[in-house]
Amino acid sequence: MGGNVARGNRWMRRGVAALAAWPLAAWPLAAWAQEASGVDSGDTAWMLTSVALVLFMTIPGLALFYGGLVRAKNVLSVLMQCFVITCLVTVLWAVIGYSMSFSRDGMAQGEWGLAAFVGGASRAFLRGVTWGSVHPNAGSIPEAVYACFQLTFAIITPGLIIGAFAERMRFSAMLWFMGAWSLLVYAPVAHMVWGGPGAFLADLGTLDYAGGIVVHLSAGIAALVSAVMLGKRQGYPDTPMPPHSLTLAVVGAGMLWVGWFGFNAGSACGANDRAGMAMLATQLAASMAALTWMFVEWKRYGKPSVLGFVTGAVAGLATVTPASGYIGPMGALAIGFVAGVVCFYAATSMKRALGYDDSLDAFGVHGVGGTIGALLTGVFAAKSMGGHEDVSIAGQFMAQCIGVGVTLVWSGVVSYLILKAIDLTIGLRVSAQEEVEGLDLTQHNEAGYNL
Repeated sequence: MGGNVARGNRWMRRGVAALAAWPLAAWPLAAWAQEASGVDSGDTAWMLTSVALVLFMTIPGLALFYGGLVRAKNVLSVLMQCFVITCLVTVLWAVIGYSMSFSRDGMAQGEWGLAAFVGGASRAFLRGVTWGSVHPNAGSIPEAVYACFQLTFAIITPGLIIGAFAERMRFSAMLWFMGAWSLLVYAPVAHMVWGGPGAFLADLGTLDYAGGIVVHLSAGIAALVSAVMLGKRQGYPDTPMPPHSLTLAVVGAGMLWVGWFGFNAGSACGANDRAGMAMLATQLAASMAALTWMFVEWKRYGKPSVLGFVTGAVAGLATVTPASGYIGPMGALAIGFVAGVVCFYAATSMKRALGYDDSLDAFGVHGVGGTIGALLTGVFAAKSMGGHEDVSIAGQFMAQCIGVGVTLVWSGVVSYLILKAIDLTIGLRVSAQEEVEGLDLTQHNEAGYNL
């Protein structure tokens, strides 16, 4: 183990050195920044609010939701993971993540060179993000606000993965995984989908309004890979492992729901009619999914559970995300209904049948929800189905399938390679004894509750 740690430290020093040198040797500083004379104060005010709402989704929303679902001996570990991911991704975003996701170095529509798949280094260390700059993707708000808004998405995406490996991954391994994943998976996928004209999936016509592909699908696939590679928790599935505090989980779910309005309606990058429709679609889909999950569970198990109800709401929120700014109210209700049914069976029957231990159903809710939401966007975004987009259902559905397929393969393969490299160096999983004692004490030398 000592040799593995030493090798891991050497890799860390080399990685930091390479990361520091890469922006200086890569693409030159781009000149696409515009002046902020066209900045709209109303749009900017809404986007500042949306930044706060989306950050609120991770800390404290996701932290409390996941923290309440684990056993008492692991609650602090989950809270710590959510908070440390927030800080780690923030720093990486400033150093290179934003540039890899949204710089437009060398991009040309239809010309699929490297720039179509990942951004360059012109915005490394946030160079050019000045008092007067705006981004072409959001020309009515300052670039600093746009960069911060997109940062909150980059924060919550790896945070979602925690739910799959909760209660058994080493804290040091988690740090390495989340840092590498945010740069090698999240940034390229965000660039391909949201990078604008010249980005690979954007040019193919893939629609993802607020992150069903970029956020939920990419995180959900990584969650599944993580759960399989780490293996099951000791005693699973024979030993009962109920949530230690459903009260905390419900409070966290409520915070996620409220914050999601910034997530979806904020993706309009302005205070406009599209933001308003996205907000309405979000509320409708979440409500329909929660009710649908409740009735399906009620029929199957005889009683509706609080945990099932709030999980259904989160499933509806995740599923409507890629479609929210493109669909009408009835499309939102249809997507919510499908989410409630499909995600229920994914998180219960499918998980048991395939035998993987997705601790908090990160894949069943976000991976499956993001996938069906992205595919249904191809149906309900069309004007003929009450949506906003002038597209054919067949053509748009095919574009959505391509986006889902590319993201599934990229996130799955790269996640596996990152996890394998970590396992061969410092190790992924805590020891059997540490797992029995709980991650709060063994990883942080603290206890969530003094009983």
